[in-house]
Amino acid sequence: MSSAPPTIFAPNRRLALRRRMNALQQRPGAARYLMDDMVEDVVERIGFLRHEPQSALVIGDYTGDLARQLRAMGCAVTAVSPEHGFEEEAPFPSGGYGLIASLGTLDTVNDLPGALIHIREALAPGGLMIASFMGAGSLPRLRAAILAADGDRPAARMHPMVDVRAGGQLLQRCGFARPVVDSRGLDARFGSLGSLLADLRAQGLGKVLASPAPPLTRTALQQAEEAFMGGEDRATEHFEILTLSGWRL
Repeated sequence: MSSAPPTIFAPNRRLALRRRMNALQQRPGAARYLMDDMVEDVVERIGFLRHEPQSALVIGDYTGDLARQLRAMGCAVTAVSPEHGFEEEAPFPSGGYGLIASLGTLDTVNDLPGALIHIREALAPGGLMIASFMGAGSLPRLRAAILAADGDRPAARMHPMVDVRAGGQLLQRCGFARPVVDSRGLDARFGSLGSLLADLRAQGLGKVLASPAPPLTRTALQQAEEAFMGGEDRATEHFEILTLSGWRL
């Protein structure tokens, strides 16, 4: 008998975070560079593969850009998102899709193998999955700053993340044909730790741990700020976008 996956992320916190993200995205100039990169990558991949799906399911794209571009190609698109009631860890209510693109959501599900299996089951034979989310190389500067602020008693403040090797094993385990896993980096510069945190909130990347650590004290937060900036006027932070793709035969 298989055991239930560990509860790392809190569904209610995840829902609240993504609803806040939607509200922040209504503000002029809201950060969206990570989703823009993911959307552009999906379009490039299906063009390179010469894949012309007749129907597609797009999960998590709060910009709506991918759905618009796919529709312009003659594809019938269904767009869904966790904050609108779509459950990634349950069997999908419909299937037979030629393409399923999941963008920026699978990094905070408790049962990632189960979610990937549900995607595969919802594909038509010959259908393609492309799933992109933050990978294990993301936010090294923030992680180091938080550790410095916590001192000798580090707390669980950052999400565990999937790396390339684990992604490949997941695709094989979940039965995808011709699995491909890769990652790419994206760097952004910030004038303060607060500006990074604001960008993370606007892009739905806040903390949703089921057992979160207590907030940093004002003194610790100042220490984190100093460690993050490192005496510079602007600090460069790195994001790693992990992409899993595979086919249903």
